[in-house]
Amino acid sequence: MANQHLFLGIDCGTQGTKALVLDALSGQVLGQGSAAHTLISGANGRREQDTAQWLEAFTLATRRALLAANVDGMDILGVGVSGQQHGLVLLDEQGQALRPAKLWCDTETIAQNDRLLAHLGGEKGSLERLGVVIAPGYTLSKLLWTKEQHPEIFSRIARILLPHDFLNYWLTGRSCSEYGDASGTGYFNVRSRQWDLQLLRDIDPTGRLQAALPELIDAHAAVGTVLPGIAEHLGINPQALVSSGGGDNMMGAIGTGNIQPGAITMSLGSSGTVYAYADQPNVSADASVATFCSSSGGWLPLICTMNLTNATGVIRELLELDIERFNDWVAMAPIGAEGVCMLPFLNGERVPALPHATGSVLGVTMTNLTRANLCRAVVEGTTFGLRYGLDLMRHNGLHSRSICLIGGGSRSQVWRQIVADTMNTPVICTEQSEAAALGAAIQAAWCKSWASGQEHSLADLCARCVKLDQASKTLPIAENVTASQKAYERYQQHVATL
Repeated sequence: MANQHLFLGIDCGTQGTKALVLDALSGQVLGQGSAAHTLISGANGRREQDTAQWLEAFTLATRRALLAANVDGMDILGVGVSGQQHGLVLLDEQGQALRPAKLWCDTETIAQNDRLLAHLGGEKGSLERLGVVIAPGYTLSKLLWTKEQHPEIFSRIARILLPHDFLNYWLTGRSCSEYGDASGTGYFNVRSRQWDLQLLRDIDPTGRLQAALPELIDAHAAVGTVLPGIAEHLGINPQALVSSGGGDNMMGAIGTGNIQPGAITMSLGSSGTVYAYADQPNVSADASVATFCSSSGGWLPLICTMNLTNATGVIRELLELDIERFNDWVAMAPIGAEGVCMLPFLNGERVPALPHATGSVLGVTMTNLTRANLCRAVVEGTTFGLRYGLDLMRHNGLHSRSICLIGGGSRSQVWRQIVADTMNTPVICTEQSEAAALGAAIQAAWCKSWASGQEHSLADLCARCVKLDQASKTLPIAENVTASQKAYERYQQHVATL
């Protein structure tokens, strides 16, 4: 076993926690495990989770991954944690959670965000000051909401953490954050890579929030070693180093090898994201492009759509189709679904920026309202949202030779073709679909090499551990590109009427 270099990668997402064991020497993923989370939802837009569930799921997923890998947990050299971005975890002096975590998809704080945006001088002021435009999902408005709705809880805040920071704190007892995930808080300057302390003093002049902030560390820095009691509980080596970790998009970038200019990662998950690596903070003038920091030392311009496989899932349930049947129907309909166009804004939408929008099906006639066209229209509609975002990024000087696809939707061959044709760019998937957990494990190996003075470059580790699935490679087809462009222009006209 001594010739193996074993690292544990964890991804704590909205729907569950995934764990994998990576041999960083051979580049092989040896085993995986997962455990589900439940959501606390309200009609007012509340989307929260109990942090105790994350700890249970972390433990279960880790034990399952170690079992599947058939390795001794004592051989784990490091742990990397990826977490859903923007979530707010509040701890008291004893390190106990004060209330459930408010998540990225929570929209209960729209009023607070509107007031904070006005305080910053609107979108332009927010971009100038922070390098991003704060949105309702960001952490900042959740703090103001807590102060207004739960003053007694607010008065007991001792630590303000993001989901992955909270898990690192549980593992090591140390409260810190890295630049990538911190970029999505709304109280962090992505150009200078510093907390905006004045903004927190504006919310609370006593300085309580400022005192509760975690320390900022570099992406290649270790948080510390695992606490002995936690190591025993998880069944892993107490000497295992915990890396800085990061947000799920930042870890997904590492897990797809997106650590130098020219690559684009597109995630087809419940929400859709498109991101690329940049070595300079070239902040886009368009509010929809978030120029976050990466968790590999650079920047990660990113767009996020709120509706993707959650929208296709609704149509699948409506028509009572499993994934295979659904994909068959999509393939049967022509490009443009004979004029049926779906604006899949079931959750409101971030890109295009239509937070109060609802979904609609347009262009329906007596002859074109078929199962196949409806299935095709929802896949095209969600993909067009990503095309809209990619165009914004291209206007900001982004160049792409190919797109690396991850997330559940990437497993569909027909969807891959739609993406290739719509973006007019070749697409390919990684062998490992859990890109965020893989990225976290790779980052842990990078941190370990820094700590032991051998400094394996992140590029070497990605070259060894990120494997492209050549069988998934999909090229755009010239006549499809023309037809897709027509359908996309029709989508744009429909969006313009909103």
